[in-house]
Amino acid sequence: MRRPLTLLCLLALAACQSAATPEAPGRADLAAELTRRSPPPAEDGVCWASDVTPAVIETVTEQVMQPAEPARDGKPARPASFRTVTRQQIVQDREEVWFRTPCDAEMTVDFIATLQRALKARGLYRTTLTGVMDDPTRDAIRRFQAPLGLDSPLLSLAAARDLGIVATDLGQL
Repeated sequence: MRRPLTLLCLLALAACQSAATPEAPGRADLAAELTRRSPPPAEDGVCWASDVTPAVIETVTEQVMQPAEPARDGKPARPASFRTVTRQQIVQDREEVWFRTPCDAEMTVDFIATLQRALKARGLYRTTLTGVMDDPTRDAIRRFQAPLGLDSPLLSLAAARDLGIVATDLGQL
């Protein structure tokens, strides 16, 4: 009788322990893979694409107070007033960036269909699979890459790796 009760207490105590929660794999930081200012040197088997990232413009709205004016010569005083001032400022200039991309020989119908399936699984591609690099595919690529730091409809090699459609170099593990 004593042994089953002890075993039951140990099981109950073990159930109270917190289990280690596995971490989700990290997302790629595509901005870290960008080359700015000049095209990278040409290498065999390495393909690059360039794109112009759009400028980021922010609209700032402020309330500006005009102070009250004191009364002069018996005239009534003018009370303080507020006015809204709206202006735009450039947060980030547009610039040409270079990034690695899958080479043209790899961009087959099967590869593009796999890309479309990967984007569809993430809810970014909403039409039928065609295997053609069309506008809906480019829009979905942009929606996938923009939060990762590359606002471009051209598929980067890092994004293709993050989607799981291109093999990762063993040196990067």
